[in-house]
Amino acid sequence: MPEQPRHRHHRPMLPGAGHFEAIVGDIDPAARSEAADRCATLLVRGARDTADEEVVARVVHLAETEGLDTLADLWSGSPADSLAGCLWRLYLLRAWVYADPASAAREFAAGRHVTPVHEVVAGVVDPPGPDEVRRLTDLVLRGVVQGDFADTLYRAAAFARVVAAGRTQVGSSHARTPYDSDLSAARLLTLADQLEQAAGLEVEGLLA
Repeated sequence: MPEQPRHRHHRPMLPGAGHFEAIVGDIDPAARSEAADRCATLLVRGARDTADEEVVARVVHLAETEGLDTLADLWSGSPADSLAGCLWRLYLLRAWVYADPASAAREFAAGRHVTPVHEVVAGVVDPPGPDEVRRLTDLVLRGVVQGDFADTLYRAAAFARVVAAGRTQVGSSHARTPYDSDLSAARLLTLADQLEQAAGLEVEGLLA
């Protein structure tokens, strides 16, 4: 009996350098939206459960390599109940933490004592510092290509919910008035709700 050919291992496909910029430069909004959706699908579905740390690192650091403004042009207008909309919210959350980790840690520390938290959030050292919250958001983004994507969305939602609760307790460091602080907390809570709803769709196999 002839020997069956062995299947070769192929590295998961991800958009290459400049791919996002090329989509943003497309003058046809419909074509851009379609390409952005395909790109989001490739990121989430194309590298599922990869053990390739280089691929994981590219996904985690996508906002740095491609630019948050580029990702915003691509995905910020996408519905919250879409893969593209979920990715935008995940990267936006991480970008905020990295831009102001001290405030993120302060609000997270205050919030975790007044609201129930997911086990991955509860496992952070107490009190958490800037390094801990940065590592937590990186861990969440690793879930885009490793593990269960619904769980990734639930984790991100839990983190956003805890920070929102903390912000109402200690106030936002960038808010000019208590009203502005409460408004920013409400927006963060909305983001948490959106991520949770998207996670439910993912569980049902309806998130695309």
